[in-house]
Amino acid sequence: MEFDLTALERTMRTRTPGVLGASRGYAMLVPLVEREGGFHLLYEVRARTLRRQPGEVCFPGGRMEPGETPEECALRETWEELGIPPERVRLLGRLDFIAHRTNSVMWPILGVVDGGAVSPRLHPNPAEVEEYFFIPLAHLLETEPIEYTYELVPTPAENFPYELIGIPRDYPWQRGRENVPVYPWQGRAVWGVTGRITRSLISLIQSETPPCEHSV
Repeated sequence: MEFDLTALERTMRTRTPGVLGASRGYAMLVPLVEREGGFHLLYEVRARTLRRQPGEVCFPGGRMEPGETPEECALRETWEELGIPPERVRLLGRLDFIAHRTNSVMWPILGVVDGGAVSPRLHPNPAEVEEYFFIPLAHLLETEPIEYTYELVPTPAENFPYELIGIPRDYPWQRGRENVPVYPWQGRAVWGVTGRITRSLISLIQSETPPCEHSV
């Protein structure tokens, strides 16, 4: 194959950079709902019959389809899982994405759900959602999560080409760390990726809130 610099330059002018190594894309809606007492975050519990992560707390979301934007995916999944129509959601924008160790990238999309779409109750898809619940935003703003950290230890395969690369078999691989925030709530726990997204949103809100002025 002959190298064509002109073709490469043309590609680079229109190319949108992605996340290196990411083979899958996921998106989820982070739903803000105004209820009695103020805004709440809406969470769901995955059905116990699901193969992956059954019974875990999450936001509505899933794998992006070919040609689908993160926003389109988040709205579609919310409709399929919770029955909330896309036109009842006002999107505010993208939160920080997560480059996950599973070679995937996750896009949290913040949106405000029309209170009428969840009142008096939702009708979630039982094949995907066991139940749903709300946590007051005020509670999350006032409550620090419990945080746990564990190490990620590289484990190369037996046939890893140490000699070809020129490194010893006891090479000191750099270890990683994973921080897991946990938000307990009425017998449930928001944790993992969902906890990280929650913590990111709360930090964003707190950074945008002006400090209180105290009178002297």
